[in-house]
Amino acid sequence: MTCPVYVIAGAGQAGATAAAELRRRGFDGRVILIGEEAHFPYERPPLSKDMLIQPDATRSEIFADSFYAEQKIELRRGLRVLKVDPQAHTLDLDDGSTVAYDKLLIATGSRARRLPMLDCLARGIHVLRTLDDAQALRAELMPGRRILIVGGGVIGLELASSLVDLGTHVTVIERADSVMGRCAPAPLRSYLCDLHRERGVTFHLGASLESARREAGDIVLELADGTLLRGDAVVYGVGAEPCTEAAVSANLKISGGIVIDEYGRTSDSDIYAAGDVTSQWDSVSHQWLRRETWENANRQALTAARAMLGVEEAETGVPWFWTDQCGRNIQLAGDMEAPQWLIRGDVNDAGFIWLGVRDDVVVGAVAVNKGREMRHLKALIAARCHADSQRLLDPTVDLRKMMQD
Repeated sequence: MTCPVYVIAGAGQAGATAAAELRRRGFDGRVILIGEEAHFPYERPPLSKDMLIQPDATRSEIFADSFYAEQKIELRRGLRVLKVDPQAHTLDLDDGSTVAYDKLLIATGSRARRLPMLDCLARGIHVLRTLDDAQALRAELMPGRRILIVGGGVIGLELASSLVDLGTHVTVIERADSVMGRCAPAPLRSYLCDLHRERGVTFHLGASLESARREAGDIVLELADGTLLRGDAVVYGVGAEPCTEAAVSANLKISGGIVIDEYGRTSDSDIYAAGDVTSQWDSVSHQWLRRETWENANRQALTAARAMLGVEEAETGVPWFWTDQCGRNIQLAGDMEAPQWLIRGDVNDAGFIWLGVRDDVVVGAVAVNKGREMRHLKALIAARCHADSQRLLDPTVDLRKMMQD
């Protein structure tokens, strides 16, 4: 009997998690995990935080290096998939080799969207997407250095927080009128700007880049309104693009990312996908969404691995992610576009909660230094709890009792 071969293209969070789940579920065929980077699979959230602040004390590996050999997972590092032939069930790699598969999982993630205007300056220009990116940036971060951050999303603000901790002077440039506009409600956006400003961060909001040049040893960014900003280095984060080349070569359906169903199946019955590279239908917003979160990568990886084994057991739950900034742990769950946000506690306290309400139902939550409550908040959202503001906003009322009533 021929030994089945399951190949995973992409050795990031989703790929490594799926490989481990195949073994945990008892799959005894060959598992081949192909990664483009030379490193063992690692987690990305620490890259903008501990990996910059205390790199020698930070371990970001998803599993111990010995895990892959112990689990008989064939980890092939430093290789890129050039082409997938779904008829032949093969992958062509950039070292000239070809790998045959019975089932394939594409978990190739995403890459930083590039700004040629900045890239052409070369030295001193950084993005933060990989471990190598973090190590290159860390070499720039001496106290007193002037760092210009282009992009006020989650990564931009996490970087601003870490760079201030390292003693640099930070300026953030954001095209939109507020920070974290794609993923955070207005009260949180204002709160975060205030926190960062108190720590010395300068913001230029509603500002677009007009040009970039070197002048007298400085990097000079000119904004559309004529403002000139000078720095020693630039880090930019203006979104990410899914790495869909393998899927395109296999003629898979794509809509902003590789289209998958609730079990991670693509338009080809023997090919699955998981993580940042995917696009999945969202029943709340009624659109195809690509979620770039640690939690989503794990959830889709587990679901896809099970489906590859014939087990249709979808991981479900309220979407959730977190960010650490300015000494605060901020966790966000559910619908961040809720029209009304109520506060439980006081914004001046060490910890408090915002509750998002739509049509008198709790649909979202933001917990600031209240991580222990997130489990209950997600349960409230999942249950479509009625927004009884008198009880919801009373910090003395246990959130668990809301579910019992």
